[in-house]
Amino acid sequence: MSPTARPRSRIQQRNRELILDAALEVFSQHGFRGATLDQIAEGAGLSKPNLLYYFPSKEEVHKALLTGLLDTWLDPLRAMDPKGDPLHEIMAYARRKLDLARDYPRESRLFANEILQGAPRMRDAIEGDLRRLVVEKAQVLTRWMDEGRIARVDPVHLIFSIWALTQHYADFDVQVRAVLGPGHDPFAEAGRFIETLFIRLLNPVR
Repeated sequence: MSPTARPRSRIQQRNRELILDAALEVFSQHGFRGATLDQIAEGAGLSKPNLLYYFPSKEEVHKALLTGLLDTWLDPLRAMDPKGDPLHEIMAYARRKLDLARDYPRESRLFANEILQGAPRMRDAIEGDLRRLVVEKAQVLTRWMDEGRIARVDPVHLIFSIWALTQHYADFDVQVRAVLGPGHDPFAEAGRFIETLFIRLLNPVR
């Protein structure tokens, strides 16, 4: 019986967490193709046979990481309240996404690597849960526009632009810090800029 088919002991849970954390580091640095089970096992401080007890292949380790990551990535958008103040809700969403980029840079790079490869291991999730949530929130944004509470823009591309502006600071962290130079806090500065940008864009009174 596999360790996932019955309640896990504390040791088993700890080993899974060690494996997934090591795998996150390896995959975010080397991508799926460049990563090896030997690298992951070494990073976790386990033997390769021990790793294979928990995950029978590199694909299974990667799938477990992506499954957890997608939930993390969707939660900020799920939290957008249709009954809230539109500008407040959109700004709160942008801040949550920027916080994710700051706090989970390895996860952001892992997700970006998967997308750049054509999303072969998470296409179903992107075309399913992710797309459904974007469509649902785009309808909320459209209603706010119809009510005259925010300026009219393409709602889906508005969501895309928030993704692009926030994840850039994780995926291109080295470039951002090199250009800004010492003495700068990229995420604090980005937060102020993004808020100014979207408030000016979406304010219905211009």
